[in-house]
Amino acid sequence: MSDPGTPVRVALVDDHAIVVQGLAAMLADHRDRVQVVELDSLRDPPDDVDVVLKDAFGMVDDLREFVESTSSPVVVFAFAADPDVVEAALDQGVAGYVHKGVSGATLVAALERVRAGERVVEVDAAQGAEQAVGDWPGRRNGLSEREAEILTLICRGMSNNEIAQQLYLSINSVKTYIRTGYRKIGARTRSQAVLWGLRHGFVPTPRRERPPPDG
Repeated sequence: MSDPGTPVRVALVDDHAIVVQGLAAMLADHRDRVQVVELDSLRDPPDDVDVVLKDAFGMVDDLREFVESTSSPVVVFAFAADPDVVEAALDQGVAGYVHKGVSGATLVAALERVRAGERVVEVDAAQGAEQAVGDWPGRRNGLSEREAEILTLICRGMSNNEIAQQLYLSINSVKTYIRTGYRKIGARTRSQAVLWGLRHGFVPTPRRERPPPDG
């Protein structure tokens, strides 16, 4: 662990490079308190960091497996504010859960608290998707983050019911997001939406193995 008086050393993780880069840009405003050590979305985080910040875009990864694969505490940065989602993440061993509606300063403070050994939850359900920070696939095409998350899961072959369970949404809410998302990208069918997603970065590049250390 680094000295408490020095910036928190953070590794950023997500399957989508654009998500990682957007988060890094937000943290750059707080470089006196946070040092982004690595933002390679295609590798597992290094061992010599204070905190791993996992942007849970789509919430499609097994958090327990991820937590057990890294020696550093993991903080989830997610859009979902439902208490069941937060509890499920904490049950899988994460050290912190931060909602994307919070300010950058609140996120940084949460990272500092986790480095100090606290288990942190920062969720303000009153803040909406329009206040979410960072970047995500489809943002420049007018998709909200929730619409983009759902399109990502559609591109991974998940059914509407599976998406509802994954994101803790009602099936009617999922259908509404699909309908509004399709309208924005000009898709009428699921296959058209998947083709659009394939062309616009909604299918992440498979992770590559970290090379073994020299010697």
